[in-house]
Amino acid sequence: MEPKKAILRTETLIKSYTMGENVVNAVNWVSMKVFHREFCAIVGPSGSGKSTLLHLLGGIDEPSSGEVWVEPEYESEGKPVSLYALSSSRLAKFRGKTFGFVFQNYALLPVLTAWENVRLPSVYNKVPFDKKYARELFGRLGLADRANHLPSELSGGEQQRVAVIRAMVSRPRVLFADEPTGNLDSKTGEELIRLLDDLRRESGTTVVMVTHDLALAERCDRMIRIEDGEIVRVDEKLSLASHRG
Repeated sequence: MEPKKAILRTETLIKSYTMGENVVNAVNWVSMKVFHREFCAIVGPSGSGKSTLLHLLGGIDEPSSGEVWVEPEYESEGKPVSLYALSSSRLAKFRGKTFGFVFQNYALLPVLTAWENVRLPSVYNKVPFDKKYARELFGRLGLADRANHLPSELSGGEQQRVAVIRAMVSRPRVLFADEPTGNLDSKTGEELIRLLDDLRRESGTTVVMVTHDLALAERCDRMIRIEDGEIVRVDEKLSLASHRG
């Protein structure tokens, strides 16, 4: 069996907050790996630190200590990148070209249409925008006739699907999704998970998802359980190696 290859790894990652006279570690000494092309779920009770961990992995929220490394897919690409050793401008550029994000609050700009929101990261990061693929994603998520609508003209579920399209259209190396099915009905949620899995298989994208839905999490390659900022259990499917390429 071919050994699994990491795309992300952390070393003694800590994120602390001061609450009055107390210091709380939202993420506490986490050392972990995320593997190339896997669909990984992070689960845990409310306040367990799972969303904070996701933000640290994605270069959004700087840790109090520890490191996050992004590994090259091929040795010819160079050395691993330490996210938080980068300057703010270099981190923003690297993050924009390497990662995709689906946030709980959608983060859509209200003055732009759904289509313009999807296109915006490509403009900002100065990368080509695949119009054909974007139209395909709008169709696959049932939004073909909503592309020219403003966010205020869309339901919460529709806004969430636009946010997913925006994250997926650049075919990122890693897609981070924070409760991506939270505002969707069960049928649309199932379709979204299938779409994320298709992206992984078609484009080789690694997907890291925070979810409270254990039924969805159990369909992923690995399920990482976190409590009080610490990893307490990792459940891995025996078939995980079959997703490597």
